[in-house]
Amino acid sequence: MIRSMTAYASAEAVTPTGALTCELRTVNHRYLEISPRLPEELRSFEPALRERIAARLSRGKVDVIVRRGESRGESLQVDTTMVARLSELALDMEARFPRMRIEFTELLRFPGVLQHAEVDQEVQQAALLGVLDRALDALAATREREGNKLGDILRERLDGVARIVADVRTWMPEIRAALRTRLESRLADLKQPADPGRLEQELVLQVTRSDVDEELDRLSTHITETRRVLGLKEPVGRRLDFLMQEFNREANTLGSKSIDARSTNAAVELKVLIEQMREQVQNIE
Repeated sequence: MIRSMTAYASAEAVTPTGALTCELRTVNHRYLEISPRLPEELRSFEPALRERIAARLSRGKVDVIVRRGESRGESLQVDTTMVARLSELALDMEARFPRMRIEFTELLRFPGVLQHAEVDQEVQQAALLGVLDRALDALAATREREGNKLGDILRERLDGVARIVADVRTWMPEIRAALRTRLESRLADLKQPADPGRLEQELVLQVTRSDVDEELDRLSTHITETRRVLGLKEPVGRRLDFLMQEFNREANTLGSKSIDARSTNAAVELKVLIEQMREQVQNIE
C-alpha cells in the first residue's frame, strides 16, 4: 500500500479536563522525526505521544500541535504564597517608583499564580492519546489517498519505461546490421584488401562494446520488481528509492553504449521518466 509522507489532519474532543485539539502535519523525510508542541500541563505525556505516533508512522517529519481549551466546570486555584511574595515585591517597587501601578489582573498573569485543580493523570493521558488516535486515523486516510495517486503516476511512468525497453530490443538487430555495413564500408576504402578474419574480429569487438542486452534485461527486471513493490502492504519508500538508483544506472550505461540516434534518444527519454519517478518516490513513506 503506497502512502504519501505529505499530509495534514486534525481532531477535536471534549474531555473531563477540557476541550482538546490535535493537529498533525507531515512532510517527506528520510527518517521519522517527531516535533510535538504540547501545553505545559501535558508535557509529561510526550514520551507516550511519541511512542503512539512511531507505532503508526515509519517515515516523515511530523509536527504535532496540541491545544487545550478551558473547561466550564474547571476550578482554578490561586497560589497565595506566590501572590503574597509578588505583593511584597510590588510594594517595594512602588516605594522606589511612586508612579508605577500594578493591577491585580497583571499579577494573575504571572506564571504559577493561577493553578488548575489536580486532575487524574491517567484520565489526562487517555484523553490526549484518544484525540491523537483520531487525528492519526484521519492522517492515515489522507496519506493513503495521496499515495494511491502517486502509485498511479509511478505505474504510468513504468509503462513508458517498458515501452522504451521494448523499442530498443526491436531496434538492436537493425543497429547491429548497420554497424556491420559501416565497418565493411570503411574497410573497403582501404588500399589493401582486408583480411576476412580481421573483419570478423573487429565486428565482434564493436558489437561487444555496443551490446546493451544486459542493460535491457536488468531494466526489465527492475520494472517487474517495482510493480511488485508497489503492491506490498508495508512502507516501500526506501525500496523504491533504491530501485530508482538502479534504473538510473542502467539508463546511463545504455546511453554511453549507444551507437545509434534512436537508442541515444531512448536513453534520454528513459532518464526523464526515471527522474519523474524519483521525484514522486521522495514523497512515499
